[in-house]
Amino acid sequence: MSEANTEAQAFVSAHREEAVALGECLADLTEEPDAYLAALIEGLVSLADPAYFEMVTRACPETPARYMVRGPLNEALNKPVARALQEGSSMSALQLAHGLAGAEHRDLRMYAYEPLRRALAEDPEMSWQIMRRLGRSAADWIATDGLAELWARGVFAESFRWAELEQLLYSEHTYERRMVPATLANLPFRLSRDRRDELRPEQFARTFELIRQLMGDAEVMVQKALSWAIRNWTAIDPEATASFLRAETAVAIEHRDGARAWVIRDSLGKQPADIAADLRGHLKGIRRDGEAPSTSIASAQAAAFAAALASSNDAVAAQGDRYTRSRA
Repeated sequence: MSEANTEAQAFVSAHREEAVALGECLADLTEEPDAYLAALIEGLVSLADPAYFEMVTRACPETPARYMVRGPLNEALNKPVARALQEGSSMSALQLAHGLAGAEHRDLRMYAYEPLRRALAEDPEMSWQIMRRLGRSAADWIATDGLAELWARGVFAESFRWAELEQLLYSEHTYERRMVPATLANLPFRLSRDRRDELRPEQFARTFELIRQLMGDAEVMVQKALSWAIRNWTAIDPEATASFLRAETAVAIEHRDGARAWVIRDSLGKQPADIAADLRGHLKGIRRDGEAPSTSIASAQAAAFAAALASSNDAVAAQGDRYTRSRA
């Protein structure tokens, strides 16, 4: 065991009782959002681990971390809170989630996820309002991917929620677009392994249509989530996934599309060795260019819509000028 792991385990052991005590304190405050937030801030200060802070900010430099608490301590903290939320009403959970979602710091907003898990099944529409708000404010992959698990729960529970993902395809914000494949990557885990055939063929088709529309996105954070989603869905239908990757390889070759080629190569770890070797061979020499614009279907459609809107606004302005001159 490395020295870093030994130190991490020692820190967790030394602070576990404190985390449990904080969770029990918070469990008594789930119907008092302001008091809950104040107690949470005070408690997290002593649970935050400077070594963990350094590790997370190296892995995710864009994270404005402040209250970086290790996973086992967060689990110990959240257990009594989850029990209290289950015993209370979904409306109380929503009120708490709303208060936490409005917190100033990103680390605190992520604690809204637990009450949202409680509220989502009984009050989906109000939960989605908060989840959309959290999605807009997410500015790093850790916050986005944590929230994506909740989005996957919501999409799986109500099929019309696929529209939530379809809207984000055209967002100008990187992490809203990342939310789409991150959510798709989580969907297979909403079912036990022996029930995953239920995700075919409709859910599979919808998933890969959204992925297809984002293939070629210029942002690395979106590309990484796309390959993550493809790898996870390979287990659902390996042959269909291989067909998708072959089709996208042909597009990447035709247009020398490095962003698309990178996603394909990063997705091949779950493919049979012969297929992976074949596709890598076809993509040889096609490299990602950080300065290249997006080539995705979604980006093209978003640009066309923006241009049409600008043209419409210009036409309205011109009509207004003609009317003004005619009245002069």
